[in-house]
Amino acid sequence: MSGDRVVVIGDALIDELRDPHGVREFIGGAALNVAVGLSVLGVPTTLIAMVGDDEPGNRIRELLDAYRVELLATPSPLGTARAISERGPSGEPVYAFSDAARQRRIRYGEAERAAIGAAPVTVVSCVAFDDETQTNELTDAVGGTPTRLVIDPNPRAGMMHDRERFIAGFEALVPSAALVKIGDDDARLLYRASLAEMRDRMLQLGAAAVLSTAGAEGARVDGAGFSAARGISNLPGRIMDTMGAGDATLATIVRALVSDGELDGAGWERALGEAMDVAAATCRAEGALLRVPHQNEGDEAHRIDT
Repeated sequence: MSGDRVVVIGDALIDELRDPHGVREFIGGAALNVAVGLSVLGVPTTLIAMVGDDEPGNRIRELLDAYRVELLATPSPLGTARAISERGPSGEPVYAFSDAARQRRIRYGEAERAAIGAAPVTVVSCVAFDDETQTNELTDAVGGTPTRLVIDPNPRAGMMHDRERFIAGFEALVPSAALVKIGDDDARLLYRASLAEMRDRMLQLGAAAVLSTAGAEGARVDGAGFSAARGISNLPGRIMDTMGAGDATLATIVRALVSDGELDGAGWERALGEAMDVAAATCRAEGALLRVPHQNEGDEAHRIDT
């Protein structure tokens, strides 16, 4: 196992998009989006996720193979997870989740622990922090390794069983994080607070840096002695889908952490600018997988025909 492979831990699922044009299916999941995005950006990546032994699961495996993402899969007894999303008036997705998604689980065996131990960075996105057993297993798997930890809590109302337990599980890992990503929707759902209040709490808990995203208002990174902010990038073409913007932003920032190591103020400014460009490009194609500026928008390798 090469020591330059970033590890991403979290969800892999089928996004079922329903809108006035009909029903379409895409391969997605926040963790899968980040893993594929990192690979598109040139970073070797391993994804640790639950995947069913079924046709949708086979399609997930085929896509990951196509993008050269290594998969360490936890079997799913309920089949591959599914997120059903409908677009609200603002274009933001409104989700419902299958039983497999709501009962998600990740196991950490010898291969998973070896991958984490060798990784320069481990990204955790959309895991069941409200399951104490799973949180303890995750903490044990990443603890005592040299990997730098990046956490995106990515709570989903339809998958989260207990808000207080989720906060407790998430916050237990924050002090060891090199970076915590939060969004304005996370602040509302978890803390009933503003994004600024949640950002301050993450820093107080000991996160080395906090990446906060606020949709059309852009993003910022804060840490001890530095703060960088950037508005959304204005690229040609209309916005088609905002679903993968946050994951694209995170993947681009993680790429900078891997390539540059410790970032100074100028490094964070540069990384954030690149992230906003990539997020804007991602929003100009349907589906949640990362796109880079000037990429051919006709590429639909991630789409499942229905």
